[in-house]
Amino acid sequence: MRAPLAGQRAYLFGQAPGIVEGSERLPWRGRAGQTLRRWLDLDEDAFYRTFYCASVTRCYPGRAPSGRGDRTPTPREQELCAFWRRRELELLRPQLIVTVGGLALRSLLGLRELTVCVGERYELDGTPVVPLPHPSGASGWLNDEANRARLARAIALLRDELSGREPPLR
Repeated sequence: MRAPLAGQRAYLFGQAPGIVEGSERLPWRGRAGQTLRRWLDLDEDAFYRTFYCASVTRCYPGRAPSGRGDRTPTPREQELCAFWRRRELELLRPQLIVTVGGLALRSLLGLRELTVCVGERYELDGTPVVPLPHPSGASGWLNDEANRARLARAIALLRDELSGREPPLR
């Protein structure tokens, strides 16, 4: 487990490291990380100062059999890594949790449908949770205008949580 940086207040929970992350040994370094930082309007330094980055599994799972994107970790692989998430959350006690993608959302909150969750705020043991879609170029999720509006709501919620402002009532 990587030691948290002073000031990290949020726990960013994704699916698994990508191939770039595996070689550079730093999370969210590839194209998806660049997209995520652009969504959040954070440069690399601010991103890593804000977020402790973790994932459902801790190893690059390899390419998907289709060749499009990375392979989804198996249930057994997810189970083997669940200890780390539980222990990190217990030790870090973040002020905010951000799930990135459907697998992270299902793994953490047990919620099955990503689309209806993006733009909403949840809680896990009293900690706010804001789901985001995965910023992978392999995903067509943002091709739908309604999903782009959901993402904008989620980013606004996330910014409110990070700034300490009360999220707007809906």
